[in-house]
Amino acid sequence: MTRVLITLFALGLTGAAFAQGRPQSLERSCAANRQSVIANGAIVLGTGGYTYDRFVAHRGFCQFDETTYPAWVPARDTPQCFVGYRCKSASPWDD
Repeated sequence: MTRVLITLFALGLTGAAFAQGRPQSLERSCAANRQSVIANGAIVLGTGGYTYDRFVAHRGFCQFDETTYPAWVPARDTPQCFVGYRCKSASPWDD
């Protein structure tokens, strides 16, 4: 019984190592935030506290019925940093 509990505990610890938090824009420079979007094409970036959003390098990372809007986030070195774009519905009836 003890061996089973130790094994389950060890597996629980290794599972926690795989969980990764999203990068926080306020902890990184503007250039680092922008480079992450360019390098990955699309990322979820924390923008302070419990807020976050998905940022993309170009419209190719959006759904077929979406368009892009410029996106700025606060960064460690500037209050407004252009990181790329957000995908938004192109329909005038959707918000």
